[in-house]
Amino acid sequence: MCALLGIAPTPQPLRWVGTWESAPVWADPAATFTDVTLREVIHASIGGSRVRVRFSNTFGTQPLTIARASIALRQRDAQAGSIPLALTFGGFASIVVPPGAQVLSDPVDLRVPARRDLLISLYLPGPTGPATEHVLAFQTNYATQGDHVSDMSGAVFSTTYTTWYFLSGVDVATTRPAQALVAFGDSITDGARSRPNENGRWPDVFASRAQGIGVLNAGISGNRILRDGGDYGVDALARFDRDALTQTGVRTVIVLLGINDIQQRPREADPARIEAGLLQLTTQAHERGLSVLIGTLMPVEGSYAYSPQIEATREAVNRFIRASRMFDGVCDFDKALRDPSDPHRLLPAYDGGDHLHPSPAGLRVMGELVYEKCFPTRRV
Repeated sequence: MCALLGIAPTPQPLRWVGTWESAPVWADPAATFTDVTLREVIHASIGGSRVRVRFSNTFGTQPLTIARASIALRQRDAQAGSIPLALTFGGFASIVVPPGAQVLSDPVDLRVPARRDLLISLYLPGPTGPATEHVLAFQTNYATQGDHVSDMSGAVFSTTYTTWYFLSGVDVATTRPAQALVAFGDSITDGARSRPNENGRWPDVFASRAQGIGVLNAGISGNRILRDGGDYGVDALARFDRDALTQTGVRTVIVLLGINDIQQRPREADPARIEAGLLQLTTQAHERGLSVLIGTLMPVEGSYAYSPQIEATREAVNRFIRASRMFDGVCDFDKALRDPSDPHRLLPAYDGGDHLHPSPAGLRVMGELVYEKCFPTRRV
């Protein structure tokens, strides 16, 4: 109608939303870089017309110099992309990131399709000191000596690794209605037992079906609610603000945590303490106006640490999750993946082999469950 009357439609404002996240875990003393270009692969969940990148020196012990950085759409060649676009920081090509800090690049005009891989390259003159990393990327990344940030070809990137270093987030800007969902959890959310380079984590499965929703994976293998875990990351209460509440465009958080509190030493046998931790996460999210969905804890009988006490604590926590009115919804992963003939165990088809982590088929069931039953607005 506006066009017929000769009236131009009002341009829709750009809104920023997170499309990808990698929660910083720790600084690896064995990983330090000098005169190295890293080329890291990320999988965008939602598309947009502009993009910006977040780099992290969260656990670094000295200032981190990023001399140059770029971003490109990934092409068929695993290490090669479209023409790399330079990333700047306040208009400057380089930036020094203090220990404990994160930095956000300037926006770049790049049309990012949903569910498309991006290549982010950064040149580190170094020495960097211990590198802040996300340990289990389940993604092949690349490195080479010297400054190759602007290379379209991936020919020189002969070194591979399966960690994300210094990279903690990517946002896109879109004119369409959009919001972000943070999947906040442990190794089950992080992607353990998923196939490398296939984006088969349960948040990826949900993202492959959802529209208008940026899906941010804040899972850390081994993470707990109540205790720090060294290379399992700081406890969930300590990292919740950084990894969930302040993510760009976040409207919903799905929490799947507690099984490591129960099974890792020192073990937490009192379900009330785990329940209090879940309520505290929920209270903090509600203070920010966010919705909170809680996942029930899946069966672990047959796993390395299983005992009747662990099972009793798990069942008590699940009863609390299902009955509490504090949460905005429950994702009953336990019911969806347990063996009906032996509800203390995972269904064999959904067992990743250690009787603790779901198989790729189990992860798919989890993602489909979130889409079909847990998340109230599957299309924004």
